Amino acid sequence: MSNMKPPVYESCIIGGAGHVGLPLGVVLALKGVKTVLFDINRESLKKIESGAFPFKEKDGAKNLKQALNKKMLFVSPTPKVITQSRFIFLVVGTPIDEYLNPHINGIFKVLDDYFDYFRDGQVVILRSTVYPNTSERIQRYFEERKKKIRVAFCPERIVEGNALHELQNLPQIVSAFDSETLDAVKNLFEKITKRKIIPVKPIEAELAKLFCNAWRYIHFSIANQFFMMASDHGLDYSRIHNAMVEDYERNKDMPRPGFAAGPCLLKDTMQLAAFSNNNFFLGHTAMLVNEGLPNHIMHKLSQEFPDIKTKTIGILGMAFKADSDDHRDSLSFKLKKIAETKCKRVLCHDFHIKNPSFHSLPKLLKQSDIIVLAAPHKQYKNINVNKYKDKKIVDIWNFWKLQ
Repeated sequence: MSNMKPPVYESCIIGGAGHVGLPLGVVLALKGVKTVLFDINRESLKKIESGAFPFKEKDGAKNLKQALNKKMLFVSPTPKVITQSRFIFLVVGTPIDEYLNPHINGIFKVLDDYFDYFRDGQVVILRSTVYPNTSERIQRYFEERKKKIRVAFCPERIVEGNALHELQNLPQIVSAFDSETLDAVKNLFEKITKRKIIPVKPIEAELAKLFCNAWRYIHFSIANQFFMMASDHGLDYSRIHNAMVEDYERNKDMPRPGFAAGPCLLKDTMQLAAFSNNNFFLGHTAMLVNEGLPNHIMHKLSQEFPDIKTKTIGILGMAFKADSDDHRDSLSFKLKKIAETKCKRVLCHDFHIKNPSFHSLPKLLKQSDIIVLAAPHKQYKNINVNKYKDKKIVDIWNFWKLQ
């Protein structure tokens, strides 16, 4: 970087106001890495600058305010800060299209849009999940355009909502195409984690991230398949599950059934399917099981209530998981759509998501004939389900211990 002016910022995060970029930026800043969050979402940037997290994050506001007060975290809606930074984090992921195939054009559109702001000597760190060999393609992208930019892939592996803690307490996978860049990103991540830095090749890092998410997705699908099998035979799966796991070490990690959704697990499993020329049969089967759970619930309710078209169904929890305000790819909305084709009315409630079409909890509990717990937010524990014995309650999570 001898031909460059000294960077104003040590790191710039493109997409810095999102679920991946913002917690990373806060932790970097708290560890003494001067960081700027670049994002086109001015409303979110305004919240961040005021010390407010734009989404749920444990201890988010407290840590954000500390980072801002230290004068180590900044926000910007303009891309000139890319030029002023040494490390550029790119957190634009690889979604899947309507045919469940990877759609990587979004990353290259961002690179095209901001290409003139990148400078020789910078390190671009891909942080979001990408389709295998995307890192190599991006490295080639810069080389073909005669820019001396070095590319690294260092995947995030945090649980949404607990990112600030996990970033500092989980090992970090790092990768790059040359030893100098690898050393640079190792040194950077050593500043934020107390755990190991694990260096691998970029393709290995890309697959490690995808394999981790696919493993979790398949894991959940097994529980959901067992639940549906038991349900089809009129059995209470929660009793069977308890019998399998109680004081039995080998089965202690067997999850309970529930909606397996969100912006990562299905997407990443389908990326692996595409990478394996659609020979990833475990992944496809997991998709059919997990995505089929809302249909299974409605099918069983239709069998139990032949007059279901006269019934009102209430859905508790519209986020994709418990105690989250993230509704991206939530199966609660799939359940809602199916229920709307079968029932008289569908009422929805969530403590964490603001939506003018949702209803108050008292109204839903009073007016619903059928109540489905879709996302088991901890506040729902306060519901005295014994007061609603005249209603059908569907609790696939065994949240209320109804058996």
